[in-house]
Amino acid sequence: MSAAGLALLAIGLAAATKDLLQARGIEKAVALTHLCFALPLAVFGAEHLANPQALLALVPRYMPLRMFWVDFVGVALIAASLSIATKIQVRWSGLLFGTMMFLFVAMLHLPGAITTGGRLPWTIVFREMAFGGAGWVLAGSAIGSSDRGGKWLIAVGRMPVAAAAIFFGVEHFLHPLGLPGVPLAKEMPAWVPARSVVDYVTGALLVSAGVSVLLRPQIRMAAAYLGAWIVLLVLAIYVPVLIGALADPSAAVQVEGLNYFADTLLFGGAILSLARAAAAVPRAAAGHAGGA
Repeated sequence: MSAAGLALLAIGLAAATKDLLQARGIEKAVALTHLCFALPLAVFGAEHLANPQALLALVPRYMPLRMFWVDFVGVALIAASLSIATKIQVRWSGLLFGTMMFLFVAMLHLPGAITTGGRLPWTIVFREMAFGGAGWVLAGSAIGSSDRGGKWLIAVGRMPVAAAAIFFGVEHFLHPLGLPGVPLAKEMPAWVPARSVVDYVTGALLVSAGVSVLLRPQIRMAAAYLGAWIVLLVLAIYVPVLIGALADPSAAVQVEGLNYFADTLLFGGAILSLARAAAAVPRAAAGHAGGA
C-alpha cells in the first residue's frame, strides 16, 4: 500500500507540474485535484491485492466468484488511479469509478446503515457517495461542461459531495475531538493544539461550502478553499499520524493509518474536483484536451 501510494505520488506530481507552475494562489490547490484523487485509489487498490482475505467478507454472499471480485476491484482501482493521475481517459475512469462507488453504496453500505443504524455506518454511506459523485464530476469535467453529458455528470455528481460536506460538518460540531475531514471513530492525537477549535473550524467550512455548492453561489471559491484546508489537514495531522502508524509493528495499525490518510486525502480531492469543474473548459474550446 505504501509503495503504491509513493509511486502514484511521483506520477501525479510529474503530471501536475505544468498546472502547478502556471497556477497562482489558491489555484495551486486546485491543480492538485487529480493527484489527491488518484493517490488514495492506488493505496486502496494495493490493499485489495495484498490482503484479499480481509476484504472478502464485504462481498455479498449471493455474488459468485467472491474472491475474483476482490481482486478485480483492486486492479480496477489501480487502473483508475493511473488514468486520473495522468489525466488520460478520465471521462471513462471517473465515470466507471463513480458508478462502482454508487453500486457499493446500494449493495453494501446503505443496507448495512439501515439495518444497524448509528453514526459511523451513515458516515460511510455519505463518504462513499461523495467519492462516487466526485468521480462523475471528474468525468464530466473531462468531457467538457458545454457537452450535455458532461454538464449532467457535473450537476448530478456535485450533489452527493455537497451533501457529504454538510453531514460531515454537523458531525464535527457533535464530535469536536475526532480526526477532522471525514469524521470516523479515531480521535485527534493529544499533540494537536486546540483540537476542538480545529474541528469547529473544519465543521464550519464544510457546512458553508456544502450549502454554497448546493445553492451555487461562488462554487469554485468555496470548494477551492475547503479542498485546500482538507489537504492542509492531511499534511499537518494525517501524515504524522500515518508515520506513527507505520512505525508500529502491528500490520493492522499500519493499514488503519494508511486508510485514514487515504480516505481524507480522497475527500479533499473530491472537494477540489468541484472547484475544477466550476472552471471546466468546454471540450470544443479545449482542442488538445481530448480524453483528459
